[in-house]
Amino acid sequence: MDYDERYIHGKPQNSFHKAVNIPDVVVFPRSEEEVSKIVKSCDKHKVPLVPYGGATSIEGHTLSPNGGVCIDMSMMKAVKALHIVDMDVVVEPGIGWMELNEYLEPHGLFFPLDPGPGATIGGMCATRCSGSLAVRYGTMRDNVINLKVVLANGDIVKTASRARKSAAGYDLTRLVIGSEGTLGVITEVTLRLQKIPQYSVVAMCNFPSVKDAADVAIATMLSGIQVSRVELLDEVQVRAINIANGKNLPESPTLMFEFIGTEAYTREQTQIVRKIVAEHNGSDFVFAEDPDDKKELWKIRKEALWACFAMEPNCEAMISDVCVPLSRLAELISRSKQELNASPLVCTVIAHAGDGNFHTCILFDPNIEEHRQEAERLNQFMVYTALSMDGTCTGEHGVGTGKMKYLEKELGMEALTTMKKIKAALDPNNIMNPGKLIPPHCINCNNKLYVTFRFRPAGRLAQDGFGFDQWNALLGLNRQGPTLSLVPILAGGAIGIGVVGSIPEMPANIFIYFLILLLLLFYQWHFGHTAGIRVD
Repeated sequence: MDYDERYIHGKPQNSFHKAVNIPDVVVFPRSEEEVSKIVKSCDKHKVPLVPYGGATSIEGHTLSPNGGVCIDMSMMKAVKALHIVDMDVVVEPGIGWMELNEYLEPHGLFFPLDPGPGATIGGMCATRCSGSLAVRYGTMRDNVINLKVVLANGDIVKTASRARKSAAGYDLTRLVIGSEGTLGVITEVTLRLQKIPQYSVVAMCNFPSVKDAADVAIATMLSGIQVSRVELLDEVQVRAINIANGKNLPESPTLMFEFIGTEAYTREQTQIVRKIVAEHNGSDFVFAEDPDDKKELWKIRKEALWACFAMEPNCEAMISDVCVPLSRLAELISRSKQELNASPLVCTVIAHAGDGNFHTCILFDPNIEEHRQEAERLNQFMVYTALSMDGTCTGEHGVGTGKMKYLEKELGMEALTTMKKIKAALDPNNIMNPGKLIPPHCINCNNKLYVTFRFRPAGRLAQDGFGFDQWNALLGLNRQGPTLSLVPILAGGAIGIGVVGSIPEMPANIFIYFLILLLLLFYQWHFGHTAGIRVD
């Protein structure tokens, strides 16, 4: 397998979570039967397996920390059936939502979820994503009728019929939606569709504070108006858009709306919201009905995150999201903005304000450890503040590797234990995307500790994108020069330690290897467990 291909599949496109390893093999199945054979073989040999869609995930879902097999679903992107009268479509998981909507447009239909460009239907199911239209149409869990899933033992399961409602048995569809590839590989999805709106209006207005803007979003929802989008941008985000696109927008907190329906209805909605805006210190209320003008206005929001890098082109972005009950959104954003404004880092705010979902983009220099620590602190502040308001650590990005540490506080150990039991029942060897979603201490590890010696040529570590210096920083080691690094391993039903070193350094580290072996023997003697050594 070509190294570059493996490297690309092991390195996330949009995530600040770094790759500590890359997959050993990347496979491209073309059918459900091929997926089943691959998964069954991985389970037999206890090889970790990571499903791979559009790789647009924020929280490191497609990382391969244990190597193993990356199963790229890009060859499975067919539209298998379109039922126009029933307003549903059956697709393979590799098709992108934008590609699907191009197919549906001539039929007057569309799929109403709009996450980032490049996202595939399979990945959207796995992360339980949503987007700006969720305030009107719901999230992925509301728009999937049924799934076909390959379980860890290779069995192919259909989760439900195509009926719009059913009271038959457990809701396996919603169990898999949001499971992040930890329970099985999605091979087919039946989606609800919507009619393309007859008419739409896009509006934009400005406010003196983010609290005023959030209050208007809440007031709009309470008015009963069925808006299709309510998006909030703070003044820093608007400044980024001005810099990136050469615009001259007022650099103040901004709300954007979309109204859909008949021409008369959307104009009536627009005027009601204009009045609400005026009552909450809003100004510069503008709206567009012409298709080109609407596209230009909405382009401001669609390119918001990428515009952030125009302010700090040499920085990385820590992008995070939380969600709270709508009544707490204004307070959450206000408290978070105070903390963000006091930070030396550049931070922007974007919110799906109609359903309480709030994002921040924190720009930091990856070469300055204090910057990374500050970004982590701000992210943690936002999460804990949301949790204190009966909110969630992630509204739509998913858990992945980045949000696992918050799950116990959000859900409680009893819920995590239940999740662990479900995982153990469906994936007893823990091969399905290990190290994601469920915190490692909740996994049944089969009482075995493995130490992996992974030897690589000097220079290959740098090519992998995660060498000694980064591991030392992660582990809090302040030694100068190359040193031994201990890499956490969670694979094949076992928690272990990977020892990463380059070939010229091996003699200097032999003593440390023997020390680790002694620790293993102590572990075996003290706990009565089986210790093992695996050499890669």
